[in-house]
Amino acid sequence: MLVVLSGGGTAGHINPALALADVLVERGCDVRFAGTPTGVEARLVAEAGIPFTAFEAAGFDRSRPLTLLTSTLKLQKSTGKAKRWFGEIRPDVVVGFGGYVCIPVARAAEQCGIPVVVHEQNSVMGMANKYLARRAAAVCLTYEHAAGALDARARDRVVVTGNPVRASVFSATRQQGRELLGIPEDARMLLVTGGSLGARHLNQAVCALKEALLSYDDLHVVQVTGPRELEAVTHELALTSAEQQRWHLFGYQDRMGEVMAAADAIVSRAGATSLAEIAARALPALLVPFPHATEDHQTTNARSYVDAGCAFMIADAEVDTPEFGHLVCTLVEDAEVRARMSEAARAQKARDAAAKLADVVMDAAR
Repeated sequence: MLVVLSGGGTAGHINPALALADVLVERGCDVRFAGTPTGVEARLVAEAGIPFTAFEAAGFDRSRPLTLLTSTLKLQKSTGKAKRWFGEIRPDVVVGFGGYVCIPVARAAEQCGIPVVVHEQNSVMGMANKYLARRAAAVCLTYEHAAGALDARARDRVVVTGNPVRASVFSATRQQGRELLGIPEDARMLLVTGGSLGARHLNQAVCALKEALLSYDDLHVVQVTGPRELEAVTHELALTSAEQQRWHLFGYQDRMGEVMAAADAIVSRAGATSLAEIAARALPALLVPFPHATEDHQTTNARSYVDAGCAFMIADAEVDTPEFGHLVCTLVEDAEVRARMSEAARAQKARDAAAKLADVVMDAAR
């Protein structure tokens, strides 16, 4: 069985696709990837060893009418290219994960009589996925309430699978993570991350807690600032040599599976991939949704997870208040709270998402 995966724009679209690819390859499928030539997918897919074919695609800016014409021409050209490609490789099914590149690839599949499966990672349907869902063989969702954006016919084809996470995220062990970071096994560890690009406001709020956090003699803080924020955070913290032994700064960390395995708790944004990885690791969390995400979807992402008892949540506008410090310190201090959150997270069965999605894809192909 030959499966074409497509997505672009952010790692949030690509990592779930790579998690699905891992399962499909284990099941004996041949997997290809269609993405944009300059997007993050070109690098991530190559690193995963999956054959990659590039297609031009772009959105349009309503304030610049000419971009509608140029975008449409790119999509039409790429649709034709995809049809010729499909004529050569003859895929059994195409899976779209979001991003403009999915539109020409999926449209070409429809015109060639190839079934299309759509996967939406967020609680709010993205534009490309919402468009493609109207004719898709199956619409797979992370959050059931995202189906509210679909018409009645598309809702009949909805399957809630969850958001796939690569096996490397949940196969890493605590020992591996502690050895990577140089943190003793019997120490507590708090992980802070604002996502791949970092989060200035969140970084600043955590820096303001420096004295309180370092007052716990056995606590290590691992802060992944984002590449653009590392210099500013380093300057703001002004760590002494002794403090640097317990406060570990990284601009970026490409071994997050091991880092998360080492952690006792996490302070994080609530992007779809971050939340899926936190759930897969059953990691006690304080979630701070990014307030400027489209339709505030990070808050919606986080709410159902918080309601299930898996995490705390605080608005970005409130991280400068004492409540933020109180919640962070509760995560650090209260082992019973952490245990309850971990148990609730395991009940979500986040580790099953890739296998569930693979089942839907292979059924559509058959």
